[in-house]
Amino acid sequence: MYPIVRNILAVILGFALGSLVNMALIQLSGYVIPPPEGGDVTTMEGLKATMHLFEPKHFLLPFLAHALGVLVGAFVATKIAVTNQLKVALVVGFLFLLGGIASVMILPSPLWFTVVDLVVYFPMAYLGWLLGVKKHTT
Repeated sequence: MYPIVRNILAVILGFALGSLVNMALIQLSGYVIPPPEGGDVTTMEGLKATMHLFEPKHFLLPFLAHALGVLVGAFVATKIAVTNQLKVALVVGFLFLLGGIASVMILPSPLWFTVVDLVVYFPMAYLGWLLGVKKHTT
């Protein structure tokens, strides 16, 4: 298989698997930390209307979902990529950053969460690359 094709597949698979991790953690978050009383978080409209009731603890699992989704995605992409593994991992991080920016634009969130959340994407992609890159023994 051509290296460029394999690298493109690495990005696609890394992003897909990272997204699965992200969504699984988001789905579990309501069970780990119940939503605020009286809030409807089952629809986007309900979530927007309920967001002002959220406490910092309610943002913990979404933050972890975003961070671990990028980490897993970059790790998988690094393992699959043939060349330019760091670039491939960072592309996965960039795709997740675009998703994070879209999320911030759609759902109102506190400024502190927005900043912390958007800053985490590239460091986690770099960490995923570090964990996934093959070590050379001497």
